[in-house]
Order: sequence, then C-alpha cells, then structure tokens
Amino acid sequence: MKRREFIGRAASLLGATALASVGAKTATAETVIDRLLQNPNHGSWTDQFDAQKGDAALNSSNRPIFSDRTPSMIEQGIAQYRNIVSSGGWPVVPANEKLKLGSVSNTIPTLRKRLMISGDLSEKAGSSEIYDTWVNAAIKRFQARHGLPSDGVLGKFTYAAMNIPATTRLGQLETNLVRLRSMSGYLGDRYVMVNIPAAHIEAVENGVVASRHTAIVGKVDRQSPILNSKIYEINLNPYWTSPVSIVKKDIIPLMRKDPTYLTRNSIRIFAPDGSELPPETVDWNSDEAVKYMFRQDPGKGNAMGSVKINFSNPHAVYMHDTPQQSLFSKLLRFESSGCVRVQNVRDLVAWLAKDTPGWDRRQVERVIESGERIDLKLATQVPVYFTYVTAWATTEGVVQFRDDIYRRDGVEELALGSTTTL
Repeated sequence: MKRREFIGRAASLLGATALASVGAKTATAETVIDRLLQNPNHGSWTDQFDAQKGDAALNSSNRPIFSDRTPSMIEQGIAQYRNIVSSGGWPVVPANEKLKLGSVSNTIPTLRKRLMISGDLSEKAGSSEIYDTWVNAAIKRFQARHGLPSDGVLGKFTYAAMNIPATTRLGQLETNLVRLRSMSGYLGDRYVMVNIPAAHIEAVENGVVASRHTAIVGKVDRQSPILNSKIYEINLNPYWTSPVSIVKKDIIPLMRKDPTYLTRNSIRIFAPDGSELPPETVDWNSDEAVKYMFRQDPGKGNAMGSVKINFSNPHAVYMHDTPQQSLFSKLLRFESSGCVRVQNVRDLVAWLAKDTPGWDRRQVERVIESGERIDLKLATQVPVYFTYVTAWATTEGVVQFRDDIYRRDGVEELALGSTTTL
C-alpha cells in the first residue's frame, strides 16, 4: 500500500469520529497512528516527502555560510519574505498545548497554515485537526531551520520561533545580508569560521566545508568577540592560565565558599616573581588574588581539556577542548567566558596541522594520550573568523534563523528568552 493511500484511509477513519468528544478523538488518533507506524510497508513507502523535507535535506550541503553564493540566496529569501509580508504575514499559533505526532487539536489547522506560508509544509497536506506525519515532517524541517532539536514536538522554543512576525524575520534577513556581503571576498584557501549565535564552527577548504563542529560560546555577560585573526599554534595537553576576569568573578567567590577548590582542581598560584604561593596565604576576602597568576596543570580535569588553539587577538580568547562534553548536547550553548569550546576538537586539530610535517591524526592522538606537553607551530597559519550571523541561506529555498543572543540585530523579540511561552 502506498503511503498516501494509507494515510488517506487513516484520515477517513479519524474523520468519522470528528463529532465525538475530545477524549474519543484523541484515542482514535492514537490508534490510527499506531497502525501507521506498525504498518509492514512503513520502511518502503514511495512518498518521500518526509525524507526530502527533513533534517537530511537541510544539513547535506557542504556549502559554507561564507560562500560567494550565500548573498544571492539570502536575497531570494528576502524576496520570498517580502511576498509573505505583503500578503499579510502568517497567523499566530496559540501556544497553549504541547503537540506531537498523533495529537488532535483545533489549533492544528492554524499550525498547518503557518507552516504552509513559510514553505515548510506542502499545500497538499490539507487542513485537518490531526498532527499527522505531514505536520510532523514540517515541524522537523522548521526546527532544523531555526537551530532547534528536530524532534517533531511543538514545545515552547518552537512556538517562540514560530510566532515571531514575518516582518521581523524579513528585517533579520536584511540585516544579515549586509553582514554576509562584508565577508564575501577572499577569506583564504583554508579558514575556520565561528558563528556565535549558532554556536557553530565550519572548517572550510577550497570553498567546501571540510568539517562542522558544535561550539560553546560566550555568555551574554561575557560575550565572545567579533574578530579576524590567524591560527598559528596548537597546545597539546596545555596548561590553563586564568584571565583576571575569571579570577575576580569566579575563583575568589569559589575560594570564599570552599578553600580547597584550587587544590582539588590542580590550580597553582604564582606571584609576579614566579614563586608559587600556597592558597592559604592569600586574603580571599579582598581582591589581592588578582595580582597573581592562576595556572591549572595539564590533565583530564583541565579547563582546556586536551587541546588549546591559539591566534593573536586583543581579547585574550582562544578555542579549546573541554572536559564538560555534556554541554555540547544542550540547546542553549552560551556558557563560556568568551573563549570557544569545540566539539570533536581533535578532528579540527588534525585538519589544521595537516600541512605541518609529521603531524597527522595518529600523531595528535599519540601525544594527547601520552600526556606530554607540546606546542605545535603550524607550518601554514590558518585564518579564523569569529562572526555574528543570525540568518542565512546556503541551500535554495531554505532560510536559516538563529536567536539574536547578544541583541545585535536591534529587535528585542529576536533575543533569546524575550518571548514567554509554555
């Protein structure tokens, strides 16, 4: 049985109960969805709408955000959104219930209309009150375009992104077109791009993305800076030296609460003359500690993890590994004090060092496992760009949006947490 025929029959069964109570409708919907998911032909349906519109289609492109084609594609997106705005925009979807596959609700026709207007749902999908596989695939596509977990569940973050007006989204596209045009020149045969609002990294070679990495970037009150520089060195099994800001904001308060904090975390204190000071000799009820250097020994608990990536900049920031790998699975990855933590950082290091004689992935791994402290100077410095792009398009017809975490787009409702929902 073809998928459309099956869903059509499922919809007919559900339609027969449309005048029954809400409870009966929900029970019937769940029964039919169960049948749909358990159908023996589930894996061989000929209708490929879900596959074409889901995550795979959005993430399959190896075109970088700073592609020379991105400005023209975002211009197409602007034209699309201008048409949407001139036609009245899209409806507000009531954020009053958590919806997922199998749900039945009188708000779903409004949800369908909203998704059709933005191009996430085919107009062939109809206007029923059932959260069917068409709606589920459209929500996953919408979530992927907005940097949300593509779970097909309509929760608070999806509602918040969905109910930002089309006029605001149009302005966001126009703002970011200016940013993207400014980066449309030659950036290097190889370069690294950190997109702060997306908490995302691209390693690009000859105009193609060689690897992508999830990132942890700066908190709102400790922002990662916008910068252009060149990566010149990689520290394997590095020391971590605390900046004065962290000494003041974090270490001093922690030592007031727990005098063993520095010792437990293998952090040593050094006076200006290079001599090491015992923690108990420092007055933690004052700002005396900011005069000293705080250095953490290499090891599994080191704040840098196994790798630190250096590039010249006036902000004293860098890229690095982290022992807190669980942070990469978080939706909101704005946790650092300005530096950028890199998931799968050893892949990036091997790529950066591949032109340096004797340094392949195996050698990188060998040194890290040995615990030996090595500073690896790159034979060829690699440009790095910390940038701020909250809207872009690298695939025709697919516009990506992210929250304006640092409020640089000038519209409050685009900033993270400015919308109150479920």
